[in-house]
Amino acid sequence: MLIPQGMAYAMIAGLPPVFGLYAALLPQVIYAIMGTSRQLAIGPVAMDSLIIASGLGALSLSGINEYISMAIFLALFVGIIQVLMGFLKMGFLVNFLSKPVISGFTSAAALIIGITQLKHLLGITVSSNKTLPIIKQTLAQLDQINPVAVAVGLAGIGIMLLIKRISSQIPAAIVVVIFGISLAYFTPLTNYGLILVGKIPDGLPSFGVPSVPWEDLGQLFTLALAMSLIAFMEVVSIGKALEEKVKSNTINPNQELIALGTGNIVGSFFQCYPTTAGFSRTAVNFQAGAKTGVAAFISASLVALTLLFLTPVFYYLPNAILASIIMLAITSLIDLNYPKELYKNQKDEFLLLIATFLITLFVGIQEGIILGVLFSLLLMVYRTSKPHMAVLGQIKGTTYFKNINRFATDIIDRKDILVVRFDAQLFFGNKDYFYKELKKHIKAKGPELKTIIINAEAINYVDSSAIYILKYLILELRQKEITLMIAAATGPTRDILFKTGVTELLGAENLFVRVVEAVEFIDGVHPRTEIEDRVSRQKF
Repeated sequence: MLIPQGMAYAMIAGLPPVFGLYAALLPQVIYAIMGTSRQLAIGPVAMDSLIIASGLGALSLSGINEYISMAIFLALFVGIIQVLMGFLKMGFLVNFLSKPVISGFTSAAALIIGITQLKHLLGITVSSNKTLPIIKQTLAQLDQINPVAVAVGLAGIGIMLLIKRISSQIPAAIVVVIFGISLAYFTPLTNYGLILVGKIPDGLPSFGVPSVPWEDLGQLFTLALAMSLIAFMEVVSIGKALEEKVKSNTINPNQELIALGTGNIVGSFFQCYPTTAGFSRTAVNFQAGAKTGVAAFISASLVALTLLFLTPVFYYLPNAILASIIMLAITSLIDLNYPKELYKNQKDEFLLLIATFLITLFVGIQEGIILGVLFSLLLMVYRTSKPHMAVLGQIKGTTYFKNINRFATDIIDRKDILVVRFDAQLFFGNKDYFYKELKKHIKAKGPELKTIIINAEAINYVDSSAIYILKYLILELRQKEITLMIAAATGPTRDILFKTGVTELLGAENLFVRVVEAVEFIDGVHPRTEIEDRVSRQKF
């Protein structure tokens, strides 16, 4: 599976097919030694190949040799970034790639990959890697479509679909490759314009130090950083999915960065372009029963034997067959169910997914992932700036205090007490919202209001800006003869209140462990016990 896919993905990257085989050698062996997952299949993948084509296509390169040199250097650059991130314990950065962003980006990238392969499937020439120019150039050449290339490509897709229906254990890609080579070798189809892969250099990749393009280093940094994060995201997401199946917990994100980065660095000295984990190959590896890194050694050995002895056979491989392999492979990357689910339940995240999808598809690969992450962070900031704030009331016959909007008919209505719960940390971004919402609820209670109780169980942090607002609020309410109480504050929050002087201004007697204790204290029903007093005032 790796041999035809590697050659096909090298074509996506704009490289000669043999570089896909080079990339299938050392990186997977290095990962098998250093990685924390036993079944991950490392090598060239469609998405990274597309990013390389998109990123390097934007540079002013003089020819194919400079293009190849830049792709190899990119492996070194990506590897260095990944190793540094691993040693600096920056594996947490993958958490900033939210699922809507990943889904939108992956689906768009899959479509772009499919669109870029149309030229091979239709037997035409297209010079661009951008979606709209490709479509425009393709439409302009509809009269030049090669029916032989179309027939061979569609036949390849049909055979693979049929094989998958019969058994997922059969390597459909290899069967189709053999089919394509046989057609080209034993029939005169090449006389009708069927384009072949052509001569592939035999032998293992030679050692060489990647040349550093100092003048383009600044432009390549953004590309290398994006590729580092995306490759890492693919490794972690596939690794985590495998963990669920094997009921283990072995993935160490920081070690994964080091393993992946080392593989890219070492690979760059042997003509490899950037690699990461492949979804489909990992699934096949797992289904075949791989339990250790030995599977990677065997896979690399077979690729090496192919480079040494079988490259003349691949001379007759039609490009349309490689395009058909890619076309079928990308269908697994397009997820339609998740956007439907978001549209029904979370419209804001659905819009985030669509925005990432459209930007990736029509603007660019790098722009799509960068702006997608930026939009997701902005969405998070917006949510934290206006978190949920509930007015609570005591449910009749219980000590429970619940949202009055959810339990309206069961709540004891009291005009003298206002209980509110703020469901987020209190910081500079939402302090004004907190103050305005509280003032709104105070006004709604009317002149009979005597006590405000803040249920602080969800407030896990209070910054200096919010401390200022709390102190101002305490003094403002005191002038109106309204007492402010704080209940259910966690230990760290309570420590902040003590250290910053809020408790001193508030009065330690106005701190309570539970809201019900505060209400009972107000009513004089249950005076504070020694243990309640000690727990509520306990500080670091």
